[in-house]
Amino acid sequence: MVLSQTDRSLLQRCLGRQPRAWEDFVDRFLGLVVHVVQHTAQSKSIRLSKEDAEDLVADVFFAIVSDDFASLRRFRGESSLATYLTVVARRVVVRELLKRKVPAALGEEAVEAVADNHHPPEERITNREEVDRLLEGLADPEAAVIRLYHLEGKSYSEISTAVGLAENSIGPTLTRAREKMRKAAAN
Repeated sequence: MVLSQTDRSLLQRCLGRQPRAWEDFVDRFLGLVVHVVQHTAQSKSIRLSKEDAEDLVADVFFAIVSDDFASLRRFRGESSLATYLTVVARRVVVRELLKRKVPAALGEEAVEAVADNHHPPEERITNREEVDRLLEGLADPEAAVIRLYHLEGKSYSEISTAVGLAENSIGPTLTRAREKMRKAAAN
């Protein structure tokens, strides 16, 4: 779907800092951002309090206005504005959840424990061995993407550069790899 004339006009008004443009933008996309926050948390099996959800929504809108609307300026109009904002919102929410150390990594206790330095060293070593065993069951690009994203905290862009995959392939690769690891952990 291409950029609608309504969204094109709204985007131009925001970037031109016209009166009421930002308020109209928020009114138009607030529901979308709330949905993305809820869906992202749910997909990561995270329960958010009302306050946490509101904070994440605010974080998304802050990310949109930061650096003089840099994320809106990067929008190329090759999709609908709603589609673009969904991607922006999801990335912000995931980043914020990881910053807050919400256990969303792989849905595996072992992997979560690797990042948690409050466990005794012996337990962390055992957990790390379990994570390494699960990673061995993955093909090389998937294992590398998992390591870089979950264990080293790299961004999609950094991972793309490191492993030579297109940036828009990182998310689907993570999803496939996580599913393979969940199945292997269940066995």
